[in-house]
Amino acid sequence: MFTRSSFGRAKPKVLSAGKTGRYYFTLHAEYKMREYYLSRQRVIRIIRSPKRREVGIVPNTIAVMQPSSTKTVNGKEIWTQELWTLYRVNAEKKLSKTKLEALLGSAELKIISAWRYPGVSPKRDPIPSDILTEIEQLSESEA
Repeated sequence: MFTRSSFGRAKPKVLSAGKTGRYYFTLHAEYKMREYYLSRQRVIRIIRSPKRREVGIVPNTIAVMQPSSTKTVNGKEIWTQELWTLYRVNAEKKLSKTKLEALLGSAELKIISAWRYPGVSPKRDPIPSDILTEIEQLSESEA
């Protein structure tokens, strides 16, 4: 909802971290979603049906990717943009990869960040450096 300022211009709504079902969105994720024009439902859809899933850089995190739109050329899917989401399974201790996969269906998920990647990201290092520095700063401030 927009409110009017004294100059007649609409002031943007102040963001706040919030919970949608079993998904908890951090304030950082809300800002990134606004920056990259992503809705909460789109981020949840990326988590539910990713094209690629990788282990996140922070313990107990997972990074998932879905192409923004695909085209089929000569029987092969191609795309020009990827949508990424980094999330954490709320668990008290460090989990192995198999236990983490088992918890995905029922555990509460904390969405840390979301971003658009122009082009096709490499398989092993998909997270841009500016996102890495923001996440490191965020994790240091929570500790």
